[in-house]
Amino acid sequence: MVKAVLWDVDDTLFDHTGADRKAFHLHFTAEGLPSDDAALATWRELTEAAYARFTAGELTFPGQRRERARAYLGPETTDDEADAWFTRYIAHFEASWTAFPDAAPALAELPYRHAVLSNSVNTVQERKLTHLGLRHHFELLLCSDDVGHSKPDPRAFHAACKALDLPPEQVAYIGDRLDLDALGAHAAGLHGIWLDRTGDTDAPPGIHRITTLATLPKLLAEL
Repeated sequence: MVKAVLWDVDDTLFDHTGADRKAFHLHFTAEGLPSDDAALATWRELTEAAYARFTAGELTFPGQRRERARAYLGPETTDDEADAWFTRYIAHFEASWTAFPDAAPALAELPYRHAVLSNSVNTVQERKLTHLGLRHHFELLLCSDDVGHSKPDPRAFHAACKALDLPPEQVAYIGDRLDLDALGAHAAGLHGIWLDRTGDTDAPPGIHRITTLATLPKLLAEL
């Protein structure tokens, strides 16, 4: 029986991809840089690579932002210059923050304890969830910067279960990434739930797949 639900944030509760797309076009246009689809794809490749280095412990959170800025400003760019460039992007990004329409109704309906486990930093996700009006649903907000491990490392999921004082088999984890979220949770002994909003891929054995949070209450009641 599930007693608590652990949540991913970005592209699960919060439309990160949509906000990033809007912020990218506004920021890059203002900076006089190409902002077409090819440029957006390059930006996302750079983001993925830099963020992977952050979750691996090779870069700090500010460091991965500076790495992305220097890809456009040049390797000799100072930290202050890189920070200023990225701050201008963040202004557009935060102005575009929205929760998915199914997030608040699902959280309000589910009769479980709720917590967040995110590969981010606590200050960022705290600010984000507060802005989105969702923070009050969560008794715990755990991020890789304070846990010391990143998903899909089982130690990240086990740290969250320990904080909830529950065994893994009584905890469900839901996120948009099959690899980091659902498969990682399943390998750690939790119920791995993959939120596949595109709805075009089958889930591997042992993984529960949903395409909208509206169907989550029924699934959790059956676990």
